[in-house]
Amino acid sequence: MPIGRVKWFSLEKGFGFISNEEGEDVYLASDALPAGISSVKPGTKLEFGVAEGRKGPQALSVRIIDEPASVVANTRIKADDLATIIEDTIKMLDKVGNGLRHGRYPAGQDAERLSKVLKGIAAQIEG
Repeated sequence: MPIGRVKWFSLEKGFGFISNEEGEDVYLASDALPAGISSVKPGTKLEFGVAEGRKGPQALSVRIIDEPASVVANTRIKADDLATIIEDTIKMLDKVGNGLRHGRYPAGQDAERLSKVLKGIAAQIEG
């Protein structure tokens, strides 16, 4: 199976391109990514099958071999600061929980903000 690196990938557009070992661009659709993976970062090393698509080679059955190190993942905030953030998040979750008990889901921006906070906390804990 060919090996290449992600040149770019857009989650919004649902596709990107891989540069294979010969330097050729290979189309990468989001549905070719492994189950549970919705996006890949530039520089990610992939193994993939190839089929000839309407506009050239297209990646199939992609397997991630190696991901580039994330600068963000390598910068953790202080434990005391993270504890404060978690305590504030618990208060925010209590409000959401009370609303849900009365059949009210968080609205647009509130839901997005809560989602970002929870993802950020998870990233800090996983470190």
